[in-house]
Amino acid sequence: MNEARRQQALLVALTTGNACPQMLALRETGERAARGLQAYRSNAEAIADRALASVFSTVQAMVGESDFTHLACEFWRAHPPLRGDLGEWGGGFPAWLEAHTAMANWPYLGDCARLDLALHRNERAAEAPLDAASLALLEAADPSRLRIQLMPGVALLRSAWPIASIYRAHQLEGIEAERAFDAVREAIAAQLGESVLVARKGWRAVAHRFDLRSAGWTQDLLDGVSLAAALDNAGEGFDFAAWLATALRESWIEAVVVSND
Repeated sequence: MNEARRQQALLVALTTGNACPQMLALRETGERAARGLQAYRSNAEAIADRALASVFSTVQAMVGESDFTHLACEFWRAHPPLRGDLGEWGGGFPAWLEAHTAMANWPYLGDCARLDLALHRNERAAEAPLDAASLALLEAADPSRLRIQLMPGVALLRSAWPIASIYRAHQLEGIEAERAFDAVREAIAAQLGESVLVARKGWRAVAHRFDLRSAGWTQDLLDGVSLAAALDNAGEGFDFAAWLATALRESWIEAVVVSND
């Protein structure tokens, strides 16, 4: 059995508990083999727990460390990592949580996990400087030929639940946290949805709660809609100058580019 097949057999044994006879024939057999396999499995599950907890810290805080460990181990068995970089593993965790029958009383948990994942991916995204010279195009070029390119890793999430408020409450302590959680419980009871922009400020990913107009505008930019079309979609009440000042202060914009379309 070559090494690739042995590794595949080991993965099957770890995730299903059924040891491959050909694999065991090359190593120990019987009780000693079972102990070795259990050691492998325990180590892998511990790694899975740490890897997911580093990404989905809000979810872990919501369900508790013990239950999160059980979920991480269950997810690892169902969807083991396919590459060496565990920082890239876990992309399917939000949808898996959403479909988990034991999480049915937490319908907002999947979107909370999506926000955690967006924050994680934003901090791992490539760093890009602002092309300040390109801002001159805003005055010199036809808006129908311009696109505003946002920084790598910028993401927009829209949820039927108050995910930004839930995330923020878990960042606070003391009396501020108590008040924030009171507000979160009321928002969940009323099923108040929120839109969130995830963007990096310095080296830290930040979650910005957006209103519907700002969310629609941002989605247009992410979709590559022209500046002219995005402004039309945003409507007369949209203050582009104020948005631009905020976007530059918060480092959302990478460049203004001329479309070849």
